Amino acid sequence: MGFVLLIKGADYLVDGASSLAKRFNVSDIAIGLTVVAMGTSAPELVVNIISGSVQDGGSGANEVVFGNIIGSNIFNIFLILGIASIIYPLTVERNALWKEVPYSLLATLIFFALVNDSLFVGSDTNGLDTKDGIILLVMFVMFLVYIFMNLSRNPEAELEDIEVHGSLKTTLMIVFGIVGLVLGGKIIVDNAVEIAKFFKVSDKMIGLTILAAGTSLPELATSAVAAFHKKSDLAVGNIVGSNIFNLLLVLGSTALVHAPLVYTPSLNTDLIIVMVGTLMLFLFMFTLNKYKLDRSEGIVYIICFVAYSYYLFVREGIVPGLF
Repeated sequence: MGFVLLIKGADYLVDGASSLAKRFNVSDIAIGLTVVAMGTSAPELVVNIISGSVQDGGSGANEVVFGNIIGSNIFNIFLILGIASIIYPLTVERNALWKEVPYSLLATLIFFALVNDSLFVGSDTNGLDTKDGIILLVMFVMFLVYIFMNLSRNPEAELEDIEVHGSLKTTLMIVFGIVGLVLGGKIIVDNAVEIAKFFKVSDKMIGLTILAAGTSLPELATSAVAAFHKKSDLAVGNIVGSNIFNLLLVLGSTALVHAPLVYTPSLNTDLIIVMVGTLMLFLFMFTLNKYKLDRSEGIVYIICFVAYSYYLFVREGIVPGLF
């Protein structure tokens, strides 16, 4: 049932978002970075707010909150972009390459500085307080302002064959698409977490793997459907936008509601992997076919994801290391 809601939700969301872009003469990349990204990031927001509420102030809740977002961004970059580019090579708009992708990297770097208080300001604890949450939300507002100032960049070149639905149908498709993604993801996540708890998996591991994968299922479904329909800008915009939304909106909001959030420094390795994956996306645009994420580069992403997953299971003592 969860997977059915997920796939149908993704289909409705992509179709509705494309119709919305065509109707208002807005580019696919702008819709992907905003409407689609916000819709597919909704599970992360819900999971983090609920996790903080259930275990307010507990270290387990904090590990779930941070692990969910960092893990989701790793899934988004390595697994989802990898799968989408294998389905159909993804052309990355030049403006997105030089502005949105670097902004995603900047957001990760600033988040890294904000949570590592002992490293940068000599504090006894690491984490996010209310002031840090405000900084993240201000950066999020700046991102939205930039996107809305550039809504209509080159839309005529990318939306010629899109079916335009009526306003009501377009709105309903987007709403039902997002609802289907959120509900489908929640059903899958709830079942997966119950299984993990039964096998006594740690909160941090649940956040980095099961919750991260579960809350990234909407991005996976949406980007895969977008790639199948050869809508590169929707697929890429969804991932880049979702990673920005996750770090700035989701963690910023969670910090305001549940501050202070205690950060575990062992997650720095995973956070650095997010930075590396984002940097790889930038560098891949200048190898093989320029401004395109090719199938071979998608395979590299998948291999990196498998290697990271193995490292994670070894680090947590779930499987033995090779050496």
